[in-house]
Amino acid sequence: MGYCLQCGTKTRIEVPKGDNRERAVCPNCHYIHYENPKIICGSLVVSGDKILLCKRAIEPRYGYWTLPAGFMELDETLDQGAARETVEEAQALVINQKLYCIYNLPYLGQVYMLFRGELDGGYGAGDESLECGLYREDQIPWDELAFRSIRRTIEHYYADRKTGHFGLHVETLSRKFED
Repeated sequence: MGYCLQCGTKTRIEVPKGDNRERAVCPNCHYIHYENPKIICGSLVVSGDKILLCKRAIEPRYGYWTLPAGFMELDETLDQGAARETVEEAQALVINQKLYCIYNLPYLGQVYMLFRGELDGGYGAGDESLECGLYREDQIPWDELAFRSIRRTIEHYYADRKTGHFGLHVETLSRKFED
C-alpha cells in the first residue's frame, strides 16, 4: 500500500503503537492499512457415489480440475458464497450444505472453507469452467487436480464415506507439497 486509502498521502511502513506488526501507516491522517487473509469458499457437491468437478477455464491452474470455489464476496455468508460459486462455475444448485474442510494457507494469506452438499438437479460448465462432470472415486483425475486443498478435501470425503462419519477437517497447508 503505497498511498493512503483515506487521504492519498504516501504511507510509511512502521509498527503502529499497540501493534506488533509492520503496517502501512499514513503520516498525515494516521490511517492504518491492515492486510488480512482472503476467504475462499466452495462446495464438494455429491450425487450418489460421484462428486462434481470443474475443469478450470481461468488462471491460476488453467485446464486443471477443481471443486467449485472462489473468493467470498461482501454481504454474503460462507454458505451463500459456496452456493454462488457452484452456480457460477458449474451451473448447479447445491443443497444441505455443511461445513466440511477448513485449510489455512498462511503463505498465501488465504483460508479455504469448503462445504459438503448434495446436487439438486443438473449441471454444466459456467464461464470459469471448460467442462464439468460427475466422477466416482476411481475416475478422479488425481494428477490433474488444481490445488492441494481440493485434493485433501476429496481424500477426506472418500475416507469418511467408507466410515460413514463426516466430521470437520481443519489443516494448515505449508509451501511444501508433502502435506
